[in-house]
Amino acid sequence: MELLFPWKLLRYNYRSHRRVLVIDGQIGFTGGYGISEAWTGDGRTPAHWRDTNVRIEGPLVKFLQAAFAASWLETTGIAIGGEDYFPRVDPVGNVTGQIVKSSPTGGSFQNYMLFLLSINSAKKSILITNPYFIADDAMTEALVKAAGRGVRVSILLPGEADSQLTYTASRSHYGPLLLGGVQVYEYKASLLHAKTIVVDGVWSTIGSTNFDNRSFALNQEINLTVYDSGIAQRLEQVFQEDLKHSQRVTYEQWRSRSLYERVMQFFAFPIKEQL
Repeated sequence: MELLFPWKLLRYNYRSHRRVLVIDGQIGFTGGYGISEAWTGDGRTPAHWRDTNVRIEGPLVKFLQAAFAASWLETTGIAIGGEDYFPRVDPVGNVTGQIVKSSPTGGSFQNYMLFLLSINSAKKSILITNPYFIADDAMTEALVKAAGRGVRVSILLPGEADSQLTYTASRSHYGPLLLGGVQVYEYKASLLHAKTIVVDGVWSTIGSTNFDNRSFALNQEINLTVYDSGIAQRLEQVFQEDLKHSQRVTYEQWRSRSLYERVMQFFAFPIKEQL
């Protein structure tokens, strides 16, 4: 049994939220998937979550496995390496990508900067799908400014969540976005768990990172980032299909939310940085 020490309390709050599966050092998967019955359907029925994962081949797989190796070393004290784990991998296809990982224990906030820079760089469109959306002031300002310069900013969020407190805290942030011209949709077919961003039809990211402080500052996270119009357009098509099962939220609807929801937002406010 591990003893709890007061000076380690902050460290106990750090969690690994990464999704990494690597097979024989040759094929990798990452995204939002977990392992349970919830991920066995098509995301269009209540019992089966709507999620997005990506399969990776080629040299990029070793960077995905390196993230796993780093977490394994931190947890067990055992380093894994060598050709058995990292065999030679030849290029596959013509798509280039980058694995972006973040870890609070290393003072790393790469995924926060990845999201913020991509939003600030957008010229035509920003399509965000995320289940836990509690944007801070800088992110909210960046999204509203993008909408103000003529960028289509559409955010797909869950119509329900596995955490009522997180869901309520997320909805409390809709107001400034809606007033700023950002389109907000809520997915109704099932629980939404996908975490993707597509910018200008050419840049996209898929991974484990939620749009909240816990993912940006407290969790270990990992995302694949790709600069490729084919993949971006495929994700845009998926986004449009998801909108068929969603409902757009207006500012008037948001303002008329129930007293119960407003009370829940009051209780969520003091702890939103931990959600």
